Amino acid sequence: MAQWHNLEESMKRMSDRKISLTLNGREISETVEPRLHLADFLRHTLGATGTHLGCEHGVCGACTVNVDGEAIRSCLMFAVQADGKNIITIEGISNTDGTLHPIQEAFRHHHGLQCGFCTSGMIITLDAFLKKHPNPTEVEIRSAISGNICRCTGYQSIVAAALEAAGNLKKQEV
Repeated sequence: MAQWHNLEESMKRMSDRKISLTLNGREISETVEPRLHLADFLRHTLGATGTHLGCEHGVCGACTVNVDGEAIRSCLMFAVQADGKNIITIEGISNTDGTLHPIQEAFRHHHGLQCGFCTSGMIITLDAFLKKHPNPTEVEIRSAISGNICRCTGYQSIVAAALEAAGNLKKQEV
C-alpha cells in the first residue's frame, strides 16, 4: 500500500507546474496543478475573491477577468494557461489613488447593481469593451454584456451606467 502512495505522490509532483503572472500589477509565481481553473486559483490561492463563480460552465459571466486586455471567463481557463499573462480582476480596476474606476462610479450612480454577484464580471466585461469601443451605442453595450447574466437589475441601469462611463472615460482622455 505504501508503494502506491509513493507513486501517487511522485505523479502529483511531476504534474505540478510553476507559473508566473502579473495580477493587478503585482508579480506572482506559484506552483499549480494543471487541472486547476484560473477562477479557483485566483480565489483560493491568491485571495482575489471578487472573481465570482456562478455556473462554472462559462455561461453566466460572473467569473470574467481581464487577461492581456481581453475579457475572459476564468472558469474556462486553466491557471497554467495564465503563465506569462497580465490579469486584472475587480480588485485591480480602481484608480491608483484608490478612487473608483469610472465604470464603478457609473454603476454606483445608476444603481447598476443590486445583489452584486454579477457586478465584477459586468464591470470587467465593460472595461475591456469600452477600451475597444469608446463611443458605444445602447445596442452595442447590450450585445457586449449579453454573456453576463444579471437576475436582479433588468439590465437598464447597467446599460445607463455603461453609457455614462463611456462619456466619462472620454473626458479623462482629454
